[in-house]
Amino acid sequence: MSPSPGDEASSPQDSKTTSGLASVFKGLAGAAKLTKSPPAPVQSSGASINAQITERLNATPNTLRGMSPQHAESFELLKNGSLNERVSAANALRHTVADYPLNSVLDIWYAAKDLVEPTNLRATRHSGWELLRECVKHASSTDLERNEYFQTISAAANPEDFHLQLAALVDLTNHGRNLSGFDYDVFPLLSRWLEEAFDAVRAARGAAKKQGSRMKGKGLVTGEDTNIAELFGFITDVIKFNFNVADDDAAELLIDKLLDICMNTSVEEDLQACIGVLDAIVTFGVIPGDKLKSCVHVLCSIHCLVPSLQKDAWHTISILGRSHNGHTTVRLLLDVLASLPENADKRKEVVREVRGALSVLTKLVSKSFEKGYPSVPYALLVDGLSTVVKGTSAWKIHLDILRLTNALFYDSQGNINSMLADEDWTSVFDVVVTCAGAVVAALGKAGNSIESLLAPEEPESAESMLAGELMRLIRRLEAILLDEPNTAKQKQEAVPPDQVDITGQKPEGQIEQHNTLVQRQDCIIFFTKIHRALPDSAAILVLEYFKKFRCCSPSDPCWETNLSLVLDAFLADRQRSTDVRLRALQAFTEVYDMIELLNDQFEPDFIPELVKRLLADVAGETDIVLLQAIVSFAVAVASIANFSLFCYIVDMLRGIIGRSRSTTSSSLSLTPEPSSTQQSKPITNQTPSNVATRGYVQMFLRVLNYDAVKSARLFHILVSIAESTQSETDARITAMQLLFRLRADWADRIFVTVHTETSSLASSLYRTEESIARKTAEEASYAGRASRSETAGSARSSRGISLGQGQLQDRGYPFRSASGSKFATGTYQQLWIASDTDALPEAPSQVASTVLYRGTSNDTAEVDGLGQATVLDTRIWLEAILNMLRQGCDWEVYSFILVHLPSQLSNHAIFRDAVPQLRELRGTICEQIKMNNFQEPPTVYGLRRADVAICLFHTLTMILSYHQYFQKAEEDEIVRAFVYGIATWERSAKCCIHALTICCHELPSSTGKALVTILQKMAQIITQPHVAMHILEFLACLSRLPSLYANFREDEYRIVFGICFRYLQYVRGRKQTARISSISDSATPAGETPSNPNASDDLPQYVYTLAYHVIVFWFLALKLPDRANHVGWIAKNLFTDVDGPQVSDEQAQLTMDFMQRVTYADVDESAADPLFTADRFGEILKKRWLIGNSIVTIEQATATGWAQITKRQPSGTSFYTIRELFRPPPAHQRPMNETTTNSVLPNHLLVQLLSSTPQGSDLSRPIPLPDDDVVNRAIRMFDHNSTVDGHKVGVIYIGENQTTESEILANTTGSGDYVEFLNGLGTLTKLNGATFNTQGLDRQYDTDGQYTFCWRDRVTEIVFHVTTQMPTNLDHDPQCTLKKRHIGNDFVNIIFNDSGLPFRFDTFPSEFNYVNIVITPESRASFVATRQRTPKDVEESFYKVRVMSKPGFPEISPASETKIVSLRALPDFIRLLALNASVFSLVWAHREGGEHVSPWRNRLKEIKRLREKYGPKMASQGPTPSPPGTALGHASTNPALSTAAQLEAARSGNTVRDSFSSLRRSSVATFFTASSEQTSHRSSMLSTAPTENAEAMTVNGLDSLVESVDFSKWSA
Repeated sequence: MSPSPGDEASSPQDSKTTSGLASVFKGLAGAAKLTKSPPAPVQSSGASINAQITERLNATPNTLRGMSPQHAESFELLKNGSLNERVSAANALRHTVADYPLNSVLDIWYAAKDLVEPTNLRATRHSGWELLRECVKHASSTDLERNEYFQTISAAANPEDFHLQLAALVDLTNHGRNLSGFDYDVFPLLSRWLEEAFDAVRAARGAAKKQGSRMKGKGLVTGEDTNIAELFGFITDVIKFNFNVADDDAAELLIDKLLDICMNTSVEEDLQACIGVLDAIVTFGVIPGDKLKSCVHVLCSIHCLVPSLQKDAWHTISILGRSHNGHTTVRLLLDVLASLPENADKRKEVVREVRGALSVLTKLVSKSFEKGYPSVPYALLVDGLSTVVKGTSAWKIHLDILRLTNALFYDSQGNINSMLADEDWTSVFDVVVTCAGAVVAALGKAGNSIESLLAPEEPESAESMLAGELMRLIRRLEAILLDEPNTAKQKQEAVPPDQVDITGQKPEGQIEQHNTLVQRQDCIIFFTKIHRALPDSAAILVLEYFKKFRCCSPSDPCWETNLSLVLDAFLADRQRSTDVRLRALQAFTEVYDMIELLNDQFEPDFIPELVKRLLADVAGETDIVLLQAIVSFAVAVASIANFSLFCYIVDMLRGIIGRSRSTTSSSLSLTPEPSSTQQSKPITNQTPSNVATRGYVQMFLRVLNYDAVKSARLFHILVSIAESTQSETDARITAMQLLFRLRADWADRIFVTVHTETSSLASSLYRTEESIARKTAEEASYAGRASRSETAGSARSSRGISLGQGQLQDRGYPFRSASGSKFATGTYQQLWIASDTDALPEAPSQVASTVLYRGTSNDTAEVDGLGQATVLDTRIWLEAILNMLRQGCDWEVYSFILVHLPSQLSNHAIFRDAVPQLRELRGTICEQIKMNNFQEPPTVYGLRRADVAICLFHTLTMILSYHQYFQKAEEDEIVRAFVYGIATWERSAKCCIHALTICCHELPSSTGKALVTILQKMAQIITQPHVAMHILEFLACLSRLPSLYANFREDEYRIVFGICFRYLQYVRGRKQTARISSISDSATPAGETPSNPNASDDLPQYVYTLAYHVIVFWFLALKLPDRANHVGWIAKNLFTDVDGPQVSDEQAQLTMDFMQRVTYADVDESAADPLFTADRFGEILKKRWLIGNSIVTIEQATATGWAQITKRQPSGTSFYTIRELFRPPPAHQRPMNETTTNSVLPNHLLVQLLSSTPQGSDLSRPIPLPDDDVVNRAIRMFDHNSTVDGHKVGVIYIGENQTTESEILANTTGSGDYVEFLNGLGTLTKLNGATFNTQGLDRQYDTDGQYTFCWRDRVTEIVFHVTTQMPTNLDHDPQCTLKKRHIGNDFVNIIFNDSGLPFRFDTFPSEFNYVNIVITPESRASFVATRQRTPKDVEESFYKVRVMSKPGFPEISPASETKIVSLRALPDFIRLLALNASVFSLVWAHREGGEHVSPWRNRLKEIKRLREKYGPKMASQGPTPSPPGTALGHASTNPALSTAAQLEAARSGNTVRDSFSSLRRSSVATFFTASSEQTSHRSSMLSTAPTENAEAMTVNGLDSLVESVDFSKWSA
């Protein structure tokens, strides 16, 4: 029973005044909400009555049957008393009846019956009803009495007394258990009361709502609510115990009332109570057949619309379903679906019934496996669902249908419903497709994926709810198709369909079950129909199915539809994942390949239309990975397509590049990253424009050898991309990767080279992996130094070090801030790294194109048998480069041009027709260098303007090889630009000096004009260690080109000598400083580090020796009459240090010795007279003396006066034949002895020739040598030392496509250019019987060939080991080891590379090959082509020259970077490179075992050994200064002259320090000052000597040394 009005009230909730369950359907979108009972004021009357009846009459117990007198009196008052008396009597008798079993109960009731009249007062009525309640409880009442009571109770009463009236009936029936006396009248009464009570409660609720009452708590708040709740409870009790007494009419009436309440209430308690009554009817009785349909509809509606009562409603329905009415119930539900009327959306009751039916069917379907539940016919169910979706578009109905479908595929046990096992799923899927229409439409409109509707943050909406159910179905079908564990029957726990994971994750705890699904195709077709709503995983299933069963193949009847689906639904949908779209593209490409094979079976436009469909919207594609795949496919198609389709593809890809430039892809983007952790960039970090550009490059590479028209168009597109500032930077670089690799061969055929020869320039701009790693290491070490410097308060910047931090990641490196004083925290991502391996999307063919030629747009090229061929106008590319250099561009682009342009310019054939552009390019670079207005690198790169200038100078070096197209003024400007760069930027001097070396050969006129200026610039920087060697090599080269300095004056020659002297004095001063510093180390306090001098070069001895060689070369360059004028000046500077003190070393002595021999004679070497024999001249006596640094041998014919004098000097040997002509004696002359003939001894001639020579000096005094075996052996050893420096250089020819050592050494001939080069390189000389040093070549048996090429001047001799002139016998020596024994032992080899391939240094493995001078034609030619070239072609040939060194070998050549040299100048240039490289190699080879000793020094040492042995014994002397040692510090240990020792001893520490400081301040002009000025300078420097005597001694000693070597003073 419900609580009484005095019980705790329930919590108030808002409700609408609409009536009943029907009010719930005001529309599917805006239905009224069911609420709890509405609040209402509590009636006060009930409390008043309760207060009145609380008075209990005191009655005396009566043990007798019948009434006591007192009760009788009360009975009398009840019958006849006043109203108040009757009420009091009724109350008294009520207790009596309750306490005593009276027989006169009916009489009492009859007396009080009128008290319950509706017109009476409330207290009166209540006392009457209370008395009645006690009376009806009397057990002795007969059926008639009970009927009488029932009639009273059922009569019309005051509505306020209903609860008392109901209570009396409850007491009368003992809570519905006993209906005797009125069996068939109860149910009609209950039906009537139910109607009245519901009306009353509705009125009360309405009044309470109007009053706005709000009650707290959860209890009922009105008496009417209590009444109807108690009534529902009583009805339920009556049905439980006595429903059998209700006939059909009574039951139908009751059910009608219940259904009316359900249809008109909006209070959940009312609905719950009605469900409880119906549940009792179904449980303890039966619903009449006429009312079954209505009951089912109402219960289903409640089950669907009232979630809180769903369980209650289902309980009733489940009982009904498992009853004999179960199948009828199912039929009724299906009828609701099948009999959907027209305009169902506008009829609320129809929508309610349909939703209710769907809700219950969903539950039934999920319970179908349980015992007792009726089965749902699949066909009828699907037909009904089809009818519903056709007749209504209500989204809630569609949502319920989706839930039902989910239940079919995933019941409460996690299985597919058994009814689906052998059925066709197409129909049910068609229903789902219709229900999913709203979702698909919403996704199509918004352009989002279905996951976006399922996002938790999204508000609940119709689309999101539909999408959730649809996703559950899709996930379930995915599991079924994949045969995944969630299709298994064995499991730990079932998962209801509303809890299926829609994220695609597999449930745990389930056992895998493999099955064969016959409806797989139905699922796939369903997926295709809702493709817009498919997640990526389902889309992949569709595509895999299409692939496996070839659904897109022409063999499938629906292949075109399927192919369109793949294109439109999956590939074109940009919300799809990359994986899905790539699979779709793969499916398309496979079909395309098949269709191509069957091309003749399709319309001509079919294939082009397919391609056009694929590329229709490619311009808007942003998925880089997919775009790469699409472009790759487009490239494959375009490469073989007709020109029309090719143009379409090219234009569509152009649309990608034509889009506005992204603001996020600037090359100078600084991305701050933590220094501790670095994350690598993704591989796809490129712009769509770059992808398209790579496609163009790939197309070009594929069509280059087959279709010239396509190639030409692609070339123009790539040029426009590279030039346009609107293009993405990475796209521009990709285009330039190809454009800068374009080359042309000797026949102007275009090809793409793999090798760009850019590593050196790229390293200078930190564009190689090695240089970046080196820079990172430098920065790491600099960071420590910088922190210490900052602690000390002094910060210093260093060249080439960027003050960045962090580690190198993905080709990025830390950068320094603009100030250079603090570390920056960003990382710059480079867009390119110099690499020949991955620069192009695919490896290009190394065969030159046979259809595309270099030329202008107005030219045509003749191809054998093919008529006219298309030409590639490379002028537009050079014009584009010119514009970018002029106007400036992004640094990534600009740096790429700087690095790659010189290499491309080295290929003359590619730009042979671009003469105007070449001239403009030359002018632009010269102007930018002159004005210093070229583009400066951003500070983040750690680069300087000098780095850019160096790159420009390299470009200008290549441009000068086109000098045949330039005017004289333009050539002069090139030379001036190099001269300007010598001293303008640091580190640019080296490349400018190298370029000027080339200018000496290629632009002699312009170089000669600027020669004095060049020398003056060099004089200013000669003491800089990194350029001294290059300056001296330049001077050595220049000395062999007399035409350039033919008009030199004496003072201009002295500039050259002065450069050498200044370097020599600089080295001496540095060495002396180092010696003093080492002495002072002992005084250095602990913890301090002594300062060490900076190293000058990798091997100072080479540069030191080279300086003396330059002096010798240039002394020979002097005109013979002028040489004597320079001897004194040269001697003074050779033996005088910059600070005054004089020094003497062997190199200086050798130089003076050679000068002495050539000052007054330009003659060849003399030889002994072979006819000067005793047979002819009689007795000959021989005598030897040591005179100075020479060995003089006099062979005297004693009788004839003839004598042969041999003078052996370190620099050469001279032979003189003289005769003292004796006059016949007068007749009057008397003989001195008995003999009458003349007799002369060798000593006579010596004494006579030296009679005028002062004999006071020990050095000038002759020392006689004994005629014994020791001296003879020493003389023979002396003569074994050549009078010239001998060198051996290998010459190797590499033929076309040769790469291995054996096939290269097997060559016996070479090209015409090679022969021309050899003829200029040296003189063809016969080996057999040769008297010179052939450097290992056989001189007797011709085992190394009959001839070789040799070259010699006054001081140097080179023998070339030419492999093509050596015998070749492949049968006996297939590896050519006889040739390899020479080549492998040569320090230097000249490689004439006609292979068309880059030369690898390790081609000839050897421990002794230090240097390979590689000569390569600027335009490659085949073996046959080289023999078809005309003499004019040969004369105009240019060659690339590059000196390749063994790893660890220093750069020692002007061709360490590739240079271009004409064939005319090539032999002289190569010979000079080989000579310098050989000299350096000799020094390098001896770097660990001591210094290299030249033949001249060996001869001098032999003379000194003879002097030590046979000369007068002198006091011990200190060592003389010697030239710098090797890199390991080895120095000469030869003793020096006594004078030099005295001078060395006279020096003081202060003098040396002052001399070193003075050297830094002095200029080359010091060497040209007057004698008085030098004396003054020397005097001032010597003023620091301790005493005047010491100063006088030193000055006098110095003068005597210079005087002793200056032979010009006494020989003039």
